[in-house]
Amino acid sequence: MLKRALVTGITGQDGSYLAELLLEKGYEVHGIVRRSSTVTRSRIDHLRSYEHGKDQRLFLHYGDLADSVRLVKLLYELQPDEIYNLAAQSHVRVSFDIPEYTADITGVGAGRILEAVIESGIGKKVRFYQASSSEMFGKVQEVPQTETTPFWPRSPYACAKAFAHWLTVNYRESYGLFACSGILFNHESPRRGESFVTRKITLSAARIKAGLDKKLTLGNLDSKRDWGYAKEYVEGMWRMLQQDEPDDYILATNETHTIREFLDVAFERVGLDWKDHVDYDKRFLRPAEVDLLIGDYSKAREKLGWEPRTRMKELAELMVDADLEAARRDAAMPPGLVH
Repeated sequence: MLKRALVTGITGQDGSYLAELLLEKGYEVHGIVRRSSTVTRSRIDHLRSYEHGKDQRLFLHYGDLADSVRLVKLLYELQPDEIYNLAAQSHVRVSFDIPEYTADITGVGAGRILEAVIESGIGKKVRFYQASSSEMFGKVQEVPQTETTPFWPRSPYACAKAFAHWLTVNYRESYGLFACSGILFNHESPRRGESFVTRKITLSAARIKAGLDKKLTLGNLDSKRDWGYAKEYVEGMWRMLQQDEPDDYILATNETHTIREFLDVAFERVGLDWKDHVDYDKRFLRPAEVDLLIGDYSKAREKLGWEPRTRMKELAELMVDADLEAARRDAAMPPGLVH
């Protein structure tokens, strides 16, 4: 029989790459999507052959982490072998504007799906993955950060992720669930949302080069982040659930770079100097900043056999290349049809 996986957040960056990976490995993949007036499935459109073709192994179900009854019904009906909880309100800056919603979906939402595992009676068989975040380290207490570094969250998003993380540990210890948390440091790709700083940079560099835009506005350029490639990180998620015992792991590159460095690489890729095109706006600053993140992934390397292959420079360049290709298509369109 095929292994069956359920993925929340399947239409997001990580969810789309994970769905690809699982389908390649022969899984039957079920994804939870929210009902909305506009279709937001562009990241998984290329997987439609698995949804409607002869080899039908991709199934989408309406649901929401705010709806505990729906979650229980879905888990009871599907009886998945693996659950990957990737859904969240995932924008750190926005979490300051909508802290209650962020806490409900990103934090309590994880509790709802963990409780649904218990209520649906699948706790003995299912393996559960919780998407934790390096943002939980916040005001870092140790450099580099490891699985035992204390958390000091600096945003409503990070607080919600810390709640979900410890709840996952609690359900593992209280009910014997095979439940893992992946503490992933920043991971990017051409599928990254356009409101996240790396994608804002690569998209703007490409569109400025193509003559479609002139300026990019950013906030703090001195923040240091540990950036990896999302496509590689989802393999680490999968490996966590293939182990004999559940545990928590950091996925990172053990390198840190400033946003200025990312700008250097991205704009150099298109032959421009970012200083001619980037403006500062304090509105993009967070009320509480996270200045430095750098993760030690040695535990994942030793126990999972996982390590990053793509570093920041190569990552920024592949993102710029993808955005430049799209920008050139837009530039060639008649006026009024440009996206």
